[in-house]
Amino acid sequence: MRFTARAYALAAASVLAFAHLSAPAIAQTQPPIVEQVVPPLPPEGLRFDPALVPDREQVLAVLNHSAAAQMAQLKAHPTRVGSGRWGGINPNWISATYLIGLARLAREDDSIGAREYLRNVAEHYNFGLLGAWSPRNMLDADNIAIGDVYQELYARSGATGEIAPLRQRLDYNLPYLQMEPEPDKLVWWWCDALFMAPPVFARMAQQMHDHSYLQAMDTQYWRLYDRLWSEEHSLFFRDERFVTRTTRNDRPVFWGRGNGWVVAGLARTLEVMPANFASRDRYITVFRTMMDSIARLQREEDGLWTTSLLDPEDPPGPETTGSAFYIYAMAWGINHGILDRATYESRVLRGWAGLANLVQPNGLLGFAQRAGDQPEPSRASDHALYGTGGLLLAGIEVMHLGEAVRSLPEPELTRDPPPEVIRLPIAARPRPANGSAEELAHWTRAQAERQAMIDLGFDPLVDGVALSDAPPPPPRADGIVPPRLTQRLTPPPAAEQGPRASVAHAPYRFDDLLWENDRVAHRIYGPALEMEEPPSGSGIDAWGKDVPYPFMERQLQSGKQHDYLGEGIDFYNVGQSRGAGALGIWQDNKLWTSRNWSAYRILTNGPDVADFEVDYAAWPVGVGRSVSETRRFTLPVGTNFTRITSTLTSDKPGELLVGIGIQKRPTTTPGAGTYTADRQAGRFSMWTPEDPDRGAMGVALMVDPGMIVDVRQDADNYLVIVRVQPGQPFVYYLGSAWSKGHQVHDAAGWTQMVMAEPADISAAR
Repeated sequence: MRFTARAYALAAASVLAFAHLSAPAIAQTQPPIVEQVVPPLPPEGLRFDPALVPDREQVLAVLNHSAAAQMAQLKAHPTRVGSGRWGGINPNWISATYLIGLARLAREDDSIGAREYLRNVAEHYNFGLLGAWSPRNMLDADNIAIGDVYQELYARSGATGEIAPLRQRLDYNLPYLQMEPEPDKLVWWWCDALFMAPPVFARMAQQMHDHSYLQAMDTQYWRLYDRLWSEEHSLFFRDERFVTRTTRNDRPVFWGRGNGWVVAGLARTLEVMPANFASRDRYITVFRTMMDSIARLQREEDGLWTTSLLDPEDPPGPETTGSAFYIYAMAWGINHGILDRATYESRVLRGWAGLANLVQPNGLLGFAQRAGDQPEPSRASDHALYGTGGLLLAGIEVMHLGEAVRSLPEPELTRDPPPEVIRLPIAARPRPANGSAEELAHWTRAQAERQAMIDLGFDPLVDGVALSDAPPPPPRADGIVPPRLTQRLTPPPAAEQGPRASVAHAPYRFDDLLWENDRVAHRIYGPALEMEEPPSGSGIDAWGKDVPYPFMERQLQSGKQHDYLGEGIDFYNVGQSRGAGALGIWQDNKLWTSRNWSAYRILTNGPDVADFEVDYAAWPVGVGRSVSETRRFTLPVGTNFTRITSTLTSDKPGELLVGIGIQKRPTTTPGAGTYTADRQAGRFSMWTPEDPDRGAMGVALMVDPGMIVDVRQDADNYLVIVRVQPGQPFVYYLGSAWSKGHQVHDAAGWTQMVMAEPADISAAR
């Protein structure tokens, strides 16, 4: 969010004129929550004809009535800080579910002040999350659910401070969600987690243009699916304790709200998942399969569902929280063209009529099962914040029935215009009426101090363009537009700005090894990173570069290697893949890979060539065999290609099949990219999807065609399989290019360069 100079001028003028005003002219940091007025129900009340699509305004009136009643009830029970107990509103999953529904309602209508209420809550908790007291709780999906609310506010404001704590928490989660090998215990071990966390990770990927959040979410999602999905019933068990548990009537236990969490979470995740995301169709298949199973379990008498889906007698009666989520998911599926309207609309209408009928005289949804982990009975007087949240989500989608189908993914919200006044950390106080001379003098000094904050304190929104919101720089002479500049590196002295090759060990960055020349830049990861960011691996990273001299060390030391600082950028996502040309042993239809390098030796550090060796400690290959490797990297100036000489050692005799890989999804921009394979020439290249700001990366392999056994792929990599004898060195080349660099700018140009590049494949040098 950027504030104009005019806005600051207005703010300054307001301060100077304070003595003549009866109310503050500068907004307070935390505006007070006004008395909540609950709007009345419409004349039709809560009665809906289950055979007709309801009138939008009647549904909206019910939602505003219930949402405002919940706000009023919360105001009457404020949170007691330090009491050891939660009361009222707070940033846990219970409140988050209500606030998520309230945020969606505010998109439709804000007559009850929902947006201001959301901002008050967020600012009260300083956009923070629960769980900082232990690593386990920092991974707890329940503590991440509130992130959806912060993302909603950030989408409107663009204020980076509002998203920073959430992004930091998700970054902490990323390596644990995709550890290899998969741990015995899951991070998301219960089905409710699929509502709390995946939508937040998926939206963070959308808002930050960073594919790693989506990839980590995807890995953990299917790990949970494999543990808790019932193929027989097309439902999720709540957690692994319930896989063999039965009800009193000897039926499997499938919790109503538990499966409601899943389908509602699927809907919210699919809203922001890119249309070309690799496993998107799998999510849609699960959604449709679950909806089919759930639809057949709907009660005829009231259109709702029981809390134990397969045993309506243990316990008996309707339950509204799971029912609300089912109605929401079904209506959402219709509105987005995923579910067949003719099949599901009548079920949605019956369900909505039944749900609205259970809103109690106090405006809150009744029969909301209390917080727990399994089916329990509920009563009309049982209310819950997540019940109100589910009601809001369901009603909003019901309001859109009959409208045109909305495409997926849904666009992010548009930014609000900048406010005319700013929020200062100290709330303004009005001039004291009839105050003593001492009181007036104190008030005058306070206003002068506030003015000093504006006059003397640096603010990037006024005294320099906010770096995170900086406009794109102008095109270079060759017509290429560099990425957005966040800050600028200090270049080396003029005498050191000529073309140079270099290699460096970066112990300050967990033992990275960096090599670059005048065209390309790469790194591999060392032993320190294994401890800091498990499960780091032996993939090869590629950086974009547009200066002829070394820049990687200065960029790493800035702590902002993923930003563009005027000389290059690291945005190629290696993850657990082979990245830009690492290898592994192909056996039993699987690629067995080493951990990070264990030792290194710099042979030549420029200026004409970067030349070094690394050792990879022995790693297991299948059962009963281990392999180690010594690998030499040689990069002269004037080329985009590094020559690799690899010597493998095995504790068992016999040839090895080596898989050399290129990452299939290597940037923050989702999509398949352009992959080209010429087996006869031994040339393989990838051009990634184009990020609107940071561009695209090209990576390539050049391999001796006579060594090639097969060309195939696994889940993460395009692979070239070559036959190798242990103890005998073999050679291949890896290459890279950046679309915003100075060599090639598109897939066709990259493929042409790869095919034309000469390569000395002989192992002897």
